[in-house]
Amino acid sequence: MGQGRIERINEQMKKEVGQIIHDELNDPRVGFVTITKVDVTADLHQARVYFSVLGTEKQKRDTQVGLSRSAGFIRKLVGQRVKLRYTPQILFKADESAEYSIRISEVLEQIKEKDKINERKKGN
Repeated sequence: MGQGRIERINEQMKKEVGQIIHDELNDPRVGFVTITKVDVTADLHQARVYFSVLGTEKQKRDTQVGLSRSAGFIRKLVGQRVKLRYTPQILFKADESAEYSIRISEVLEQIKEKDKINERKKGN
């Protein structure tokens, strides 16, 4: 199967899974979730769905549990909306890259502030 087709399936699944979670999933454990990426295997048997969620560590864990428990329901709806011979098994994975980027930005800002303070001290 061509790489271009896999990429189109990834994007279509990302859109559909996000819409299903937002519009049709009624699990109180699942908070404000953003689907960041989908990786479907070449044989279409598995799809790793990466998500990010804002909140505490407990809210993130609860969201992971809620999504994992809802995977069958989400897979069924994806199968109805995305025309594929096989509907991939969905595995939800937390995407930590957004948090990592935010943390790096915070550290860089702290370094800039320390540099400004040191420059002021040298100037006096």
